Amino acid sequence: MKAFITGASGFVGCHVARALSEKGFRLRALVRRGSRVSHLLRLNCELIPGDLRNRKDVIAAMKGCDVGFHVAADYRLWVPDPVNMYRTNVGGTKNVLDAARLVHLDRLVYTSTVGALGKTKDGSPATEKTPVSFQDMVGHYKKSKFLAEKLVEKYAEEGLPVVIVNPSTPVGPEDTKPTPTGKIIVDYLNKKIPGYLDTGLNLVDVRDVAQGHVLALQRGTTGEKYILGNENVTLEKIFDMLAEIRGKKMHGYRLPYHPVLFAAYINAGISRLFGVEPLIPLDGVRMARKHMFFDPGKAVRELGFPQTPIKKALEDAVQWFEQNGYVSAP
Repeated sequence: MKAFITGASGFVGCHVARALSEKGFRLRALVRRGSRVSHLLRLNCELIPGDLRNRKDVIAAMKGCDVGFHVAADYRLWVPDPVNMYRTNVGGTKNVLDAARLVHLDRLVYTSTVGALGKTKDGSPATEKTPVSFQDMVGHYKKSKFLAEKLVEKYAEEGLPVVIVNPSTPVGPEDTKPTPTGKIIVDYLNKKIPGYLDTGLNLVDVRDVAQGHVLALQRGTTGEKYILGNENVTLEKIFDMLAEIRGKKMHGYRLPYHPVLFAAYINAGISRLFGVEPLIPLDGVRMARKHMFFDPGKAVRELGFPQTPIKKALEDAVQWFEQNGYVSAP
């Protein structure tokens, strides 16, 4: 069986590609010119250069495939030009959906994010059914992914065999950019984070997320959403685990929210003025106001989604960052 995949050069996508290869799928990847592809060549993956935002490129790359995985996304907390993010995350998704319908894919798995889901008022873990609206979205990344997910739901209602997966916060090896979460880990280990906000995340091993994509293909119900998450942990606990992994205590102080928010607004103004990435991402601070806790129970029950201990995922992430020069010696 041949599987089409977007985003295979990225953090989650490279693990999805490996998981598919290990299951015996033949792979065809739509890749941007200049993307990291050495790992895909080792998987004997057919590479098709193209642009997700170009409908013809997507259709040409998807032809002849049986199933598809749309993993690609522009995932940043700050962008100098948000228009391109919407063209990729929303327009690119529409191109994939149209192509899947045109070539009659047997099934498509769409990678969304828990950022497009709702949060509970009392702070308890949210589910796929927690109420949410566009007004709840903070920042262009979440807004674009929310709109894209709504588009996927519409195509599912019209009969396209598509399943939605909502990864929480993946951590693990091969976070080459790194992602915003990976950057937090790297900056903390390099002692560049003197303080932190009282917030929380749902962490999950990126390799489990990859397996979740395969399970969604095999066992998921068309039109349904599945949270691919694991453990809800505070940021303070994450830093404590990282310190334990490194074998030394790293100092950091819990900061009050509103002064940090004020500083982020000032930083955002400077960023817009000079066109440089802010040191304190405003969207990141605004997101941190509430604990982003989620319940992956549906995926565990219906898909058999694995739950690798988070400490293991963090250990492997730290080891990979150390081996590849992102983190200085302890």
